[in-house]
Amino acid sequence: MKTIRFRIAVSVKTQRTPILQKNETMFLSSSRPYHSITIWYWFYIVCIVFSTACTQSTSNDIPPNIIIILTDDQGWGDLGYHGNTNLSTPHIDSLALQGAVFENFYVQPVCSPTRAELLTGQYFPKMGGYDTSAGGERMKAGVTTIANTFQRAGYVTALYGKWHNGMQPPYHPNSRGFDDFYGFASGHWGNYFDPMLEHNGKVVRGKGFLVDDLFRHGMDFITQNRKKPFFLMLPVNTPHSPMQVPDNYWDKFKGKTLTMRYGGPEREDINFTKAALAMVENIDWNVGRLTKHLRNLQLEENTMVVYLSDNGANGWRWNGGLKGRKGSTDEGGVKSPLFIKWPKRIDAGLRFGQLLGAVDLFPTLANLASVSLADTLNIDGINYGQSIRKGNDDRIHRIIYNHWNGKTSVRSQRYRLDHKNRLYHIETDKGQLHDLSQLHPKIVDSLSNLRQQWLGEVAPYVDRSRKKPFTIGHPHHKFTHIPARDGMAHGSIQRSNRWPNDSFFTNWTHTSDAITWNVAVLSDGIFDVTLYYTCKPENVGTKIELSLADASLETTITDSHDPQLMGMENDRFPRMESYIKDFKPLSMGHIKLKKGKARLTLRATEIPGKGAIDFRLLVFERLSP
Repeated sequence: MKTIRFRIAVSVKTQRTPILQKNETMFLSSSRPYHSITIWYWFYIVCIVFSTACTQSTSNDIPPNIIIILTDDQGWGDLGYHGNTNLSTPHIDSLALQGAVFENFYVQPVCSPTRAELLTGQYFPKMGGYDTSAGGERMKAGVTTIANTFQRAGYVTALYGKWHNGMQPPYHPNSRGFDDFYGFASGHWGNYFDPMLEHNGKVVRGKGFLVDDLFRHGMDFITQNRKKPFFLMLPVNTPHSPMQVPDNYWDKFKGKTLTMRYGGPEREDINFTKAALAMVENIDWNVGRLTKHLRNLQLEENTMVVYLSDNGANGWRWNGGLKGRKGSTDEGGVKSPLFIKWPKRIDAGLRFGQLLGAVDLFPTLANLASVSLADTLNIDGINYGQSIRKGNDDRIHRIIYNHWNGKTSVRSQRYRLDHKNRLYHIETDKGQLHDLSQLHPKIVDSLSNLRQQWLGEVAPYVDRSRKKPFTIGHPHHKFTHIPARDGMAHGSIQRSNRWPNDSFFTNWTHTSDAITWNVAVLSDGIFDVTLYYTCKPENVGTKIELSLADASLETTITDSHDPQLMGMENDRFPRMESYIKDFKPLSMGHIKLKKGKARLTLRATEIPGKGAIDFRLLVFERLSP
């Protein structure tokens, strides 16, 4: 039977809702189509007459899939697209060439703040962020995330990779709108080859190189959900240190002469740069196979792929002349690539000079996908969806705030006022070489006032977050991880490294030593507790006690497990983080906990040898309410 094609024109009205903020008026655009009853009546009649042509919706009605690729410590200049000839990134570059490029996109100087802003659309201090470990990375509980929003709109959601916004529920990814999580919740990880990870709270072993493994999980997720709209985040762990990458990528760089070098006064370490670039080329290979996978499943046309980094480069290397690196509130610490490819809706070659920040992604992506936002959301970000759809780069007044470690800089479309009140015309002076503060005191005063107002608004949120305990026993989650990272050592016990995220406790020599955590048990329950430890043969027989309020349990270490430190064999450059061990799980037994706040304590009641154990992790598994 011959297919009859027809088109009905529908009137669409676009409303522009003014959102008044201090010192500037902005507009949050939203398309709200309305259709007359007559149009729908005739549409119904046509469908009855031509039923074979109306058995399914047009392709325009299909919600787009969303994939967000977030790299870790990749600088703006670590791409061929931005002019770096030291490496080759054809697959990432193709996202830019076939989609929209945002030339003035800004994140925060370090990992967890950027992730909090992307996930919530709110400035990270409002989420309670004040550190990158020991609880300071946790996002405020109960705040709606981008994953919550897409989940409620009918999307299946997943996150594979580095989370870094809280480990214990209700801060865990499964508590923040992600149906499936595979990866690690800490800020950095100590091993990228077959590492210990978690899958929805259950400890598992990764397979192969971690970035490859994460993309593999992502592609499997896409295959399984190809007939549903999906929202997938791939926050990969590279090029964050430790500098580990498979041989075939490293071999390309280890003997290579790098022609593009860092031009500032600080010293560039060439081997570190080579390792970072090799890691980026591995990401590029994975982006290529993800794109091919979408194409093979005929999903490429209606899948929105978003690519960005979480902060500036983690070393002094070529970065397009930008000043600063990771941790800095200058351009080089906070400028990130942002590419959005969506063949169905975004024309190839679009370029946007308008200022955008990480807080803008939530409302913008939701608008592009026609996903409505709850009226109760207090989003700081701006919705640029209409501009992207129309290819319209009309500039609106916009201020970007970059803040970390007591330093705050302010970026307008033309200027950056740094944390020392030096003013730069950033459009022509990306290296921040010429201080114009004496020439434009009114601009300095204006931007300085905006900064003080912003700091005044966000400071109270951070102060309230510093004393929050770690949580155990969320009623809707089976597993809770209590790692060495979040503990406090007492007596002779020492942390394996000053950077807590992948550390363990060692040098446990006395029965008076202890490890403690200030915790809040969220609901009553009986839990099985698993201890991850190592123990020298001469220390077998050590008795370990775990106590919380009136509850306690004790176990005896009966098996020695004394593996060597790992990590250095795969490092391409000496690390600053802790080396790791293969820790052994031991069920300590069951403990009954009551709701409330208390101190969780781990101590050795008997030490027959010269020491007790090295400690990495406790896992609480809920057995009953």
